[in-house]
Amino acid sequence: MSEDARGCSNSSCTRESCAGCEHSKESMLEQLNQYSSIKNVIGIVSGKGGVGKSFVTAMLAVLLNRKGYRVGILDADITGPSIPRMFGINEKASANELGLLPELTVNNIKIMSVNLLLDKEDSPVVWRGPILAGTVKQFWTDVVWDELDYLFIDMPPGTGDVPLTVFQSIPLDGIVIVSSPQDLVSMIVKKAYNMAKLMNIPILGYVENMSYVKCPDCGKEIPIFGESKLGEIAEETGVDILGRIPIDPVLASLVDKGEFERFSCDYLSGAAEHIEKMYEKKV
Repeated sequence: MSEDARGCSNSSCTRESCAGCEHSKESMLEQLNQYSSIKNVIGIVSGKGGVGKSFVTAMLAVLLNRKGYRVGILDADITGPSIPRMFGINEKASANELGLLPELTVNNIKIMSVNLLLDKEDSPVVWRGPILAGTVKQFWTDVVWDELDYLFIDMPPGTGDVPLTVFQSIPLDGIVIVSSPQDLVSMIVKKAYNMAKLMNIPILGYVENMSYVKCPDCGKEIPIFGESKLGEIAEETGVDILGRIPIDPVLASLVDKGEFERFSCDYLSGAAEHIEKMYEKKV
């Protein structure tokens, strides 16, 4: 099928309805808060919940922050926000005449999450899809991010309404897909991959969480969830594996204490360097 004058190969394209059409994407993009300037926007996605998407988001943000970049995290997982707890943030977000103000971590990573707006962090967010999607948009349009080199978006799981809203409303420069070793999750990874391809979003690479556990006595790596299939998927899709994270009790303890910025492991150092090289001309 040849590409038409509008730059879309979909013969039924009506601009507004064609998910992958550049014209449709441009027409649906929301305007960034006028008092903000963000050089690179990177989404952290997964085809399902529970694979450690927020964990990977936080780790990449900390690693880029340690390199001296100005970093923020937009917690788009509205019904399951966990970013503030990981960084020990208990204060509520404030606002002024310019807009909503993100909270700062100990090392000045800027964070906006629905949990910073609720009276209690364990209050359920019982909202329908359009309200969830609208909240994510407001975190882009109404939050005064100021100047950032990198904004990481902790995406909600799956390929439904809210992830679609992020893909269409926010100008993503790329995404990282998070997986875990189970064969079922490997199948779900392809759904996230295919969605990104459909939306013309660059895929920076895969990260596998809970890859193994290391025996504290002999140091042997034990794949308790079975042998990983991610290598096969990476070869099939032509997308790099950026890192593998084991089950690490030290990291789990730091998360529980709200002291995640203190981690000293290098599991995703290569991933951070890859992202830095990809966008070095923009920062």
